[in-house]
Amino acid sequence: MKAFLIIAIIATQIQAFSCKAQAFRTLEPKLENIAWISGSWHGKAFGGVTEEIWSEPSGGSMMATFKLITEGEITFYEIEVIREIENTLVLQLKHFGPDLKGWETKDETVDFPLKYITENKVVFEGMTFEKVSKSEMNVYFDIKEEEKVETVKFNYTKKIESTKPINQLISVKKASIKPKIDGKADDEIWANTTWLPLDQLWLGNPYTKEDFSGRYKLSWAEDALYLLAEIKDDKLIDNNSDPLMAWWDDDCLEIFIDEDNSGGKHQYTHNAFAYHIALDGNVVDMSTEKTGKLYNSHIASKRITTGNTSIWEVKISLFDDTYGDDKENTPLKLQVDKNIGFALAYCDNDNSKERENFIGSIYVEGEDKNKGWIDANIFGTLKLIN
Repeated sequence: MKAFLIIAIIATQIQAFSCKAQAFRTLEPKLENIAWISGSWHGKAFGGVTEEIWSEPSGGSMMATFKLITEGEITFYEIEVIREIENTLVLQLKHFGPDLKGWETKDETVDFPLKYITENKVVFEGMTFEKVSKSEMNVYFDIKEEEKVETVKFNYTKKIESTKPINQLISVKKASIKPKIDGKADDEIWANTTWLPLDQLWLGNPYTKEDFSGRYKLSWAEDALYLLAEIKDDKLIDNNSDPLMAWWDDDCLEIFIDEDNSGGKHQYTHNAFAYHIALDGNVVDMSTEKTGKLYNSHIASKRITTGNTSIWEVKISLFDDTYGDDKENTPLKLQVDKNIGFALAYCDNDNSKERENFIGSIYVEGEDKNKGWIDANIFGTLKLIN
């Protein structure tokens, strides 16, 4: 028994070490591994407004301009470069006053040698770039005064222009009274909202109307997006008692949400979500750890089934792409004219090991139509209106 316990403890320690090592996996000191720094970044620091604009890698370097604006006037500028030198990188910068007179001498630069690069960090001696998301980063800068070192944090965001095609544009009316999530569908907003079809075969053989039919309605309030779905399915199957085991093969409603309608890949990121709502109400999506995770706090739902007809009422809280599985996150407040990437689907299993059909709300081009769990570009677009 002691031997077994010792082996179990050692195995656990090895696994923990392996996870930490993987999270701290270093990358080669090449500009291509830090290209995510490029872009026009804006933030606040030193009591003012900051702007830092980084070029894409070219000619063995990346270049940036920085300026600090305090009370409407320039405080100082910087020119920065990151260069490839002798199989490593170095960040060099020079400061300039508002009149472009240099702080350093003609041939002097402030240098920050590279320490290491990970997937989400570039660490120089005295300066660190940390990727929060594709549109947010933190820069940590060490300021030395006498024998003290103070680390100043710059939080930056950048606007990313959407390249996502408009596959389906739906105007969604605001609810003057929020729907009650009770599965009864007797709220005023639902009586005044048009049904939309759920009829695109994404996976499996053609189905009959007796086997499946679906439709849905949408509304919104400041706190959430609201969904009413009517699903007619002759058999409801929930084979897996473990909500994190093959959740896609049980009957479930799947809601795809891309909060800023930016499109792009999201399989193991929170650039978008693919919420699977099981028959028991559990909500599952892939985490950034590449495993299934419950996101029950994101979704409130109620299903009432009569005969072969199920009414689902759902409240969906929205989060932006800075969402982190290991930190506190606050749902967004919605407003008029906001665009949201959206698709709805249903996994239909008629008593098999795997689902027989996957039916979506969006037409997807090509032979492989089961792309929503990876690519938010196939989502439709919701426009919030009064």
